[in-house]
Amino acid sequence: GEEGPRRLRAAAMAGFVRELERRHGPALRLEQRAAGGVGCVVWDAALVLAKFLETGACPLARRHVLELGAGTGAVGIMAATLGANVTVTDLEELQELMMVNIENNKHLVTGSVRAKVLKWGEDVTEFQPPPDYILMADCIYYEESLEPLLKTLKDLTGPDTCVLCCYEQRTMGKNPEIERKYFELLQVDFELERIPLDRHDEEYRSEDIHIVNIHRKRTVGPQ
Repeated sequence: GEEGPRRLRAAAMAGFVRELERRHGPALRLEQRAAGGVGCVVWDAALVLAKFLETGACPLARRHVLELGAGTGAVGIMAATLGANVTVTDLEELQELMMVNIENNKHLVTGSVRAKVLKWGEDVTEFQPPPDYILMADCIYYEESLEPLLKTLKDLTGPDTCVLCCYEQRTMGKNPEIERKYFELLQVDFELERIPLDRHDEEYRSEDIHIVNIHRKRTVGPQ
């Protein structure tokens, strides 16, 4: 019947599906795009961060969570299965992929999740008040996006916002230099604390994937 061709068409469109096991309940099923930009596959840093959220180290139930550079939406959707109210954000061309993944996993969500366009460096009024958590997996690649990303982080964070930034340390080309510059610039307004490896998920962890907990610096003196 109709099922055959429709399924094939869907499969062709899907590229390939990544299953992400969860500690409790069925796996997340995440569509990826075989062609396209960097936002189209679930990177290792996203898996590590998603699984770290499942350890329960950060209470997510009923918290407001924003994911930057969400790509497939894997991390934000995981947060939503843990009871958070999540907005996954990325560029216009990734909205469709995020929405497909939200739709495919909505039966596992115990909080809420929606997708929105957020271009780094631009106005973030619609994302106010500041979220409880900002999630970022592998968002530091391009030198030209460092300044806009930092502006967005400053604009979005309140004094109590916890930013979890997970990244794979890359040794090729300009990567180390970009990484160093990012953390240098970040430390002007933020305090950083590396989450030790033994607090990562025992299976989804790697020596070269780091999770950093980032907070606005406390302002001292008269306000």
